[in-house]
Amino acid sequence: MRLDFTKMHGTGNDFILIDCRSSVPDDLPDLARRLCRRRFGIGADQVLLLYDSDKADFMMRIYNADGGEVEMCGNGIRCFAKYIWDRGLSGKVSLAVETLGGIVRPEKAGDMVRVDMGEPVLEPEKIPVKIARSPEFQVKDDTSHLTPHVSRVVDYPLKVEDREFRITCVSMGNPHAVIVVDSVGNFDIGRYGPLIEHHPMFPNRVNIEFMEVTGTDSISMRVWERGSGETMACGTGACAAAVAANINGLAGRKIKVVLLGGELVIEWKKDDHVYMTGQAAEVFEGWVNL
Repeated sequence: MRLDFTKMHGTGNDFILIDCRSSVPDDLPDLARRLCRRRFGIGADQVLLLYDSDKADFMMRIYNADGGEVEMCGNGIRCFAKYIWDRGLSGKVSLAVETLGGIVRPEKAGDMVRVDMGEPVLEPEKIPVKIARSPEFQVKDDTSHLTPHVSRVVDYPLKVEDREFRITCVSMGNPHAVIVVDSVGNFDIGRYGPLIEHHPMFPNRVNIEFMEVTGTDSISMRVWERGSGETMACGTGACAAAVAANINGLAGRKIKVVLLGGELVIEWKKDDHVYMTGQAAEVFEGWVNL
């Protein structure tokens, strides 16, 4: 069977996009593992699958390099939208795309793509995060009385081997743990990334953003993505990091996020929606025999 694909990237986060509207390949997890293998396959962080939708303009499914299906990808949806526009599949300036994380709305912004990523989710049960209910981790409500319910996981202690990290957890349609470090360039992400990803605190595993605050309107960030390892960028991760930086009083509501693959502009507006603006690029088209 011949399978046509398009290789794309958003800020260095690379994807294999497959149009599945007329036919769907068998065993999608195995296909993702085979195609994403660098040197032995096409090579990518994730596979993006394009489908028709009865709820939105199109539907996007996402498989990580390890074959696991995930809810949402910010860099991926920018590439997904560019693919649709470049091929004339829709004349709309703004699209509605169905994902496992909900309906996401990318729109044209000059030569870039702006995405309404929706509202950040901070409730631990919805991210999901399993946290202790002991008194030392209780939080105060508006009347300054202790409550047994932890409403947000902000600056929360997480012990991993020889280190204790302070994490802030956010869902942007998928789970994230954001950690402030002194220097992202010198941080041993290859050691601590997988340990935190598979920590029992995260029942669905987690994406981890290690961020260095460089100003009130800028952060530098490296990301460890569940199922893919370190990647050049993560759009939902950049949104989660921006929200976490603001919640912890480290940055304003509109910031530039500098990643290994480039820059994204993230704005957490007063309507509580997070907006992400960045580029998307097509690398090449090709086909493989399955």
